[in-house]
Amino acid sequence: MMTHSPAETRALGEKLAHLLLPGDVLLLWGDLGAGKSELTRGIAKGLDIAGPISSPSFTIMNVYDEGRLPLYHFDWYRLQSSEELYEMGMDEYLGGDGVAVIEWPGQCPDAIPEKCLSITIEPQDDETRCILFDYRGGFRNLKLEA
Repeated sequence: MMTHSPAETRALGEKLAHLLLPGDVLLLWGDLGAGKSELTRGIAKGLDIAGPISSPSFTIMNVYDEGRLPLYHFDWYRLQSSEELYEMGMDEYLGGDGVAVIEWPGQCPDAIPEKCLSITIEPQDDETRCILFDYRGGFRNLKLEA
């Protein structure tokens, strides 16, 4: 699937959010500036979460619980091991009552749940993104239309 602007990437996230259920885990793969946070902002909007959505680069996790479903937005970029995640009670959030979105999941591969939606964002140029969906471990196919 292709998006041609940050606004289109957010719109895709918003569409995606309408298909999400409690306990869903989304992994976001892509380099710095690929559009992971833009997609997450769209997901938040689709979950009826108002206000600014910022990357939790320094806090590891931001919780937004005022929407249709809670959003647990993780950024694992600065983590050294999954032990840090378990110490902060991450297991309460993955597969729980909300939707977990994880940026930089490769930092702690042993903490990734088997059942998840893996989303790879590949910049094609300054605006265009190729967004690939990989349904892992029996995650249901969301049948997103372009």
